[in-house]
Amino acid sequence: MIIQIENLRKTYDTGKIQVEALKGVNFEVNEKEYLAVMGASGSGKSTLMNILGCLDRLTEGRYILGGQDVSTMDDRELAIVRNKKIGFVFQAFNLLPRLTALDNVMLPMMYAGFSRADRAKAAKLALARVGLEDRMDHRPNELSGGQKQRVAIARALVNNPAIILADEPTGNLDTKSSEEIMGIFEGLNNEGATIIMVTHEQDIAMHTKRSIVFRDGQIISDKINQNRILGGGN
Repeated sequence: MIIQIENLRKTYDTGKIQVEALKGVNFEVNEKEYLAVMGASGSGKSTLMNILGCLDRLTEGRYILGGQDVSTMDDRELAIVRNKKIGFVFQAFNLLPRLTALDNVMLPMMYAGFSRADRAKAAKLALARVGLEDRMDHRPNELSGGQKQRVAIARALVNNPAIILADEPTGNLDTKSSEEIMGIFEGLNNEGATIIMVTHEQDIAMHTKRSIVFRDGQIISDKINQNRILGGGN
């Protein structure tokens, strides 16, 4: 088991009122799982992803990641976990425009203290895994949307994280590029990656093996996707 969430609560104090974004959530994620987190705007799914990504703190409960109780860590410890154990893929790609694809992918390893030679070697391998070895010297403005997302996925992979968190990874892509990206995620999962993906699109969620649906800060459904859509790999 890679993730245990126990009685997770998150309350935001806006000054005048308190907003309970998550209300006693419980679930587990096994290694090599591939699951979608769904729900309408305001359902709590984004709050959950921020907590899973160690970008926000829970108010009550426990979050165990790879056997470590993340909920008791200080800011420095959380930063280390974010860098070494979590790979992030965002809807807006979040690539640095002045850097090449290779340099963008190397960034997490730079923060982890690896030598440039080691960073370059790992980044080239990560770009090859997503089929972009021939674009590593291109900057983001020279890449299509689908290629930018491939670079972002390679960046998420480069530190060999325990989990990959993908937040609406196809939200800015056309249908063809979306299918290609989902094929890459499926291939990575088949290779052993644990992937948790936020999406509001049912057809995207059906590519995953399991779906968790949130409403008003609580899980209302947690089921295996029996009729999942199989992608085309890389």
